[in-house]
Amino acid sequence: MHRRHRLDKTTITVSRIGLGAMPLSLAGHPAESDAMRVIHAFIDAGGNFVDTANVYCTDDTNVGHNERLIAMALKQRNNTTDIIVASKGGLRRPKGDWTVDASPQWLRQSCEKSLADLGVDSLFLYQLHAPDPKVPLTESVGELDQLKSEGKIQHIGLSNVNVEHIKLALSITSIMSVQNRCNLFERNSFHDGVVTFCENKQISFIAHSPVGGHYQHQQRSSNPILQDIAAANHATAYQVMLAWLLNKSPAILPIPGATKISSVIDSQAASELALSNNDLERLDNMISV
Repeated sequence: MHRRHRLDKTTITVSRIGLGAMPLSLAGHPAESDAMRVIHAFIDAGGNFVDTANVYCTDDTNVGHNERLIAMALKQRNNTTDIIVASKGGLRRPKGDWTVDASPQWLRQSCEKSLADLGVDSLFLYQLHAPDPKVPLTESVGELDQLKSEGKIQHIGLSNVNVEHIKLALSITSIMSVQNRCNLFERNSFHDGVVTFCENKQISFIAHSPVGGHYQHQQRSSNPILQDIAAANHATAYQVMLAWLLNKSPAILPIPGATKISSVIDSQAASELALSNNDLERLDNMISV
């Protein structure tokens, strides 16, 4: 199985499995030193794509926590020029809630704060966290395109979108990535055509929550069919779920979260797991959602 993923139509490649850094900054997150060790372990295991957002934090009093954590972790290491950090803007965290604000003003403010928190002059990939029902998508994407023209963003991505959203965004600017929730148990992006559209347009499909997300991964991994296939392949259930995704489309870049070094190592090893056609068929037919 290929261990590299090519981003969009560029020549830039990243590890086939990235790191969703969100759990390192939510309520109950590990100590700062432990979190940085998780990021270091990801790099040591061959990973080089890290996904973050300004709102990966506990509430609006510490917006940017996750980005600052990543910046500190990278600063402690040498030769991190090939590490790709993707961030997002367009949400707020009032008192710990998640609310959408994709207004041009908030996107610009968020982008400039992300630049400062990550300690960079330009964000390689900046993604609209979600469409805002109160703001025309053309205005949100238009502001990102303006930030790109100013050199503050190099590439634009979208998150939590459908095919019509992507088509509208493409009428304004180029799109490098689409990030939606997608895993063995939640297949909406397959059913509604988003993955196929991304593959046809050479847009990277970043699958967040690829093993069930922050709150459901343990429940998902206990599925008996998953356990059976994992045992037969001397693998973990998480590795099977990730390998299934990698087999579904070359456009897919899973970003499992992690708060432990063992989780990072387990996830990275999934890119080497070769599931049989029978295994893949059993997984395909396991559920219909």
